[in-house]
Amino acid sequence: MVPLAIMARYPTAGQVKTRLARALGVEPATALYRAFLADLAARFGNGPRPLAWLFHPPTAPFAEVVGAGARCLPQRGDDLATRLRHAFEDLTTSAAGLMVIGADVPHIPADRLAAADSALAAADVVLGPTDDGGYYLVAMHSAYDVFSGVEMGTDRVLEQTRARCVALGLRLHLIAPWFDLDEVGDLERLRALLGSDPTMAVELAHTATVLASIRK
Repeated sequence: MVPLAIMARYPTAGQVKTRLARALGVEPATALYRAFLADLAARFGNGPRPLAWLFHPPTAPFAEVVGAGARCLPQRGDDLATRLRHAFEDLTTSAAGLMVIGADVPHIPADRLAAADSALAAADVVLGPTDDGGYYLVAMHSAYDVFSGVEMGTDRVLEQTRARCVALGLRLHLIAPWFDLDEVGDLERLRALLGSDPTMAVELAHTATVLASIRK
């Protein structure tokens, strides 16, 4: 089973989910992000898959949010591409490799992680695409240099990462798409998911509670 790393920010008001904050307000957006972290910790913190949290900023008391027993390491680097590269350099310690997600996919289905496990048996790099041209999951056997030159935060992230894989001669596999939670429209998709999937509604109990308190 491939170890999992979650990249997250300490939930300081005004510093997380800034696009949602513009629509919902700073406090509701911060409460929602804190709920994401709580649900991710509950879903994956005590399971069979090894879990590490990579947090920012490096001086934040992040373990207080996700549990004192959690493995928490500060992110290294001045931009997301560098932090991702360091994540794989620091945490890829076996042939199994490493998969990385962000804290904005607390609703990631278990079958997406299983699909990444299976795909990494034959591929060097596995990506989970999002509708906005990025990806919600990246898994690799080693710290391949696939992030250099990638314009993070744009709709070209997936395209440019694929090009880097081709340039490096790496075997790339794409698993099924999913969505992250960045815009108000994403929250409506999440409401629909929680309404149709009782298991996910239970697993995302903290998020569901906060979401219910936010006016549609």
